[in-house]
Amino acid sequence: MSTAIWVVIAVVVVAALVAVVYVARSRAQTQRLKRRFGPEYDRAVRSAGGRAAAERELRSREQRHEELRLQELDPARREQYREQWVRVQERFVDTPEAAVEQADGLVTVVMGERGYPTHGFEEKVAHLSVEHGRTMDHYRRAHAISGRAANGEASTEDLRQAMQHYRELFEELLSVPAGERHGGPAPAADAGHHDTGTRHDTGAASGTDHTGTGPATGTAPVAGEAGHAAAAGPAGRRDDQAPRS
Repeated sequence: MSTAIWVVIAVVVVAALVAVVYVARSRAQTQRLKRRFGPEYDRAVRSAGGRAAAERELRSREQRHEELRLQELDPARREQYREQWVRVQERFVDTPEAAVEQADGLVTVVMGERGYPTHGFEEKVAHLSVEHGRTMDHYRRAHAISGRAANGEASTEDLRQAMQHYRELFEELLSVPAGERHGGPAPAADAGHHDTGTRHDTGAASGTDHTGTGPATGTAPVAGEAGHAAAAGPAGRRDDQAPRS
């Protein structure tokens, strides 16, 4: 064969190898994002109108997420927030609309203490989805029902579902890190799976089992205060000096 033919063959082989590497990396990137964002990945694809645009958006979320100074809650704070949740769910029987509003406020307070932004729903979702993508559908549904409730358009069943949806994100934000669960003895009050196991017992004892809300205890926001808790309450104060966990 002539030198020209060998050059052409070499160029074709190199181009084929580059294409194989690109496809492999692209597939690996897609699988990584799917694992990390869960259902949020498919939602982003539908919203962006294609996989490439969606993956650019999700990588952008990851980059912005890296700038946050997140922190885990200590065991005492987790129990305080769970106590507050019980107080909120107890109010559901008499004032379901107010209870849903307070649940939203309590979730926002916990976000703020963890180090997440607490202003702008889509901004909150963008940051939360990086580590809590599997609960964003719950959060979106709860938010939508809350909006209808504010206009007097939500039924009691809608409000019950909103409480359930808020609880999913609330429990995940309060979940015990793996290192605490498996690394040495943890205080009895800090057993994350123990709380889940007693969730319905607590609801039943308070007469509000039908709300599906989880255990909580302590001082809860009173009606009308919860929506402003992230800005005004001490628990919602963001600690920018806290180390990222």
